[in-house]
Amino acid sequence: MGVGIPNSTFKQSVLTNTGPDRDVAEDFSGGVLMKTRNLLLPMAMVFAIGAPACTTAQDASAGDLEAVKAQFVGHYELVIYESFRPNGEVVDMNYVGRILYDEHDNMSAIGMPKDLPARAQESSERVQGGFAYWGKVSFDLPNGIVIHHVEGSPTRGSWPGVDNIRYFEFTDEGLLKLSLKNAEGQTTGTLTWRKIES
Repeated sequence: MGVGIPNSTFKQSVLTNTGPDRDVAEDFSGGVLMKTRNLLLPMAMVFAIGAPACTTAQDASAGDLEAVKAQFVGHYELVIYESFRPNGEVVDMNYVGRILYDEHDNMSAIGMPKDLPARAQESSERVQGGFAYWGKVSFDLPNGIVIHHVEGSPTRGSWPGVDNIRYFEFTDEGLLKLSLKNAEGQTTGTLTWRKIES
């Protein structure tokens, strides 16, 4: 076969490499050949199939990120903001709001209690409530997280420089659910958003 190894050396290497997965047989020239059984074919399949799969997985990961970013882009209105109490009670926070994601990884969000204008009319004090902030966005896809890197907030002075972690899910109905979790991993609140079609 033109291996370039002297026949005696080849015989010796074959005989020292015998085992349950190998046979030694004569070839047509009277020399010795090593036949592998249940070893080379599976290994070749692993390399032939496994290597492209790894590359594809890396490509898919980058592709998935771009697909998720594209899915986020748009203006949304708040459908419902629910708070989940430790006793299991679910409370509708009765909020209205908007959130925006653009194609340059920017976001902004604003929300307030629906009754805030009425409360303001009934009080001589300055009435505040809700949230308003903006910043950059990044994603942790394996954990289903979108991170709002807060750059500014007129309503929460302590938020600039903070990362707001939101666990995201797109429903079959096209709604975007952003959930907050406590240190124990329990969901404490979910904001459900509907994309506003232009």
